Amino acid sequence: MHLHCYSWTGAGEDRELEGERRPPPPPADADVFLASPLPPMRTCDWLLKPAQRIDASPATVREAVEWLADRYRAAEPSFLRPEDEARIGLAVRLAFAEQDLGSGVDVQWGIWLTAGRFFTCAVICCSPNRHADYPCPAH
Repeated sequence: MHLHCYSWTGAGEDRELEGERRPPPPPADADVFLASPLPPMRTCDWLLKPAQRIDASPATVREAVEWLADRYRAAEPSFLRPEDEARIGLAVRLAFAEQDLGSGVDVQWGIWLTAGRFFTCAVICCSPNRHADYPCPAH
């Protein structure tokens, strides 16, 4: 198994554009899905996005967890409800992420930001993925 990291920040209302967030069933043309910067509806579908969408490919679960922590801290000043996030806490999020990734389970976080923006970051287990048999986007 290896890991790929993805992130997106944008207008929260754009998440309602399901046609851009869901890959069409074959043999339909997937160009709209592939070209869209929006996060996919299913976490594992990040692997269908072009390789240039990969933010990082950490060598270890520990490195992936550090990447998640860095993305969280970068977004933290803009959290819409910091008191809600404080109830969960970064340490708890990271502990669960490390456990999940170590078991081959994808991790995706989504947090509302000020001004109607939404932030999401994901670490996807690749080759194999538990939910989809997709080829590695980096190869």
